[in-house]
Amino acid sequence: MPGTASSPQQPSSSRFSRRAALGLGIGAAAALSLPAPRASAAQAVGGARLAAPGVQVRRRAGAPKPPGLKARAWLVADNDSGEVLAAYRAHRALAPASTLKMLFADTVLPKFHSTDRHKVTVEDLAGIPYGSSLVGVQAGTTYTVHQLWQGVFLRSGNDAVHVLAHMNGGVARTVAQMQARAVELGAGDTHVVSPDGFDHKGQLSSAYDLTLFARAGLKNDDFRGYCATRVADFPAGGAKTFQIQNTDRLLTGQGVAPYPGLIGVKNGYTTHAGNTFTGAATRDGRTLLVTVMHPGSGAEVYEETAALLDWGFRAGDRVDAVGELVLPLSERPERSASPVPGAASSSSSRGPGAAHREEWALGGSAVVAAVAGGGLMALRRRHT
Repeated sequence: MPGTASSPQQPSSSRFSRRAALGLGIGAAAALSLPAPRASAAQAVGGARLAAPGVQVRRRAGAPKPPGLKARAWLVADNDSGEVLAAYRAHRALAPASTLKMLFADTVLPKFHSTDRHKVTVEDLAGIPYGSSLVGVQAGTTYTVHQLWQGVFLRSGNDAVHVLAHMNGGVARTVAQMQARAVELGAGDTHVVSPDGFDHKGQLSSAYDLTLFARAGLKNDDFRGYCATRVADFPAGGAKTFQIQNTDRLLTGQGVAPYPGLIGVKNGYTTHAGNTFTGAATRDGRTLLVTVMHPGSGAEVYEETAALLDWGFRAGDRVDAVGELVLPLSERPERSASPVPGAASSSSSRGPGAAHREEWALGGSAVVAAVAGGGLMALRRRHT
């Protein structure tokens, strides 16, 4: 019978040696030295309407309106076709929190076999921001790659992220690869500073980009399996283990009703970002992707995600696309292989009856998201 271990604690301030702080600074500096996303280019990715203010939706007769939400940005898309069914400020750059771990997984997951083993060193755990969510990785203990990814997906463990990043050649190298992967996926709103999504100054993404990361990740069977795992046993040293539970509350039903047909994908929270969530669910053979950013309390991000999923499944084919999730650069036809594809035509439709569709855009003031704090102050923000 496996034993149990106490819940993992936040790293103490003694762990932040001068060497560790320097390493974190080098990683952040490497990311900040990369070219910043061009706002004018980002506005065109997936279609011009996705950069417009207000709720964007094209309803045909009888189609329901999207629900009224508190989120600062959101998006609903069809996973298979890539059609964006509705969106609100889809390209607004906001702090992503741990939803950025989807990009980390998109980048690093294919590089190691799940059965590979790694004995964790003190250096592997250096530079983890104070206040990080942890799964409980211990220096001196050997873990399989499979166990480390369970720690990333289920507990959003920054300790597991940093170990995998060090296995991948270091934090700075991993950040550079994540930024390159974002470019490959067409995610022009994303600027990566750390692999874990913590509240570092300048770390940004958008509802559109996070949805791209989820769609790309779900093509990988391991990614899909990890984000759908509810519970797992995690090593506690020696022969002992302790149980970890997925922090995706729509999957586990903790405090909210579990969503029928939910696949995953990833939730996140930091003091600065608030709550973010990207979810995917399947109903009657159709899979929808929803991203919700910064609505308010932890429960609201799940409630608003569920409301958007419900709306998307009810609307069915009675709405026309307002944009598209672009294909990765390597998968686009040569004639459209530019990082900034042409905008989707506003007159396109998915079937007969387009003449009866209604275009609806709720106005909203243009708000620029302020990126508050940074440096050592960011190290004290809570991240899960």
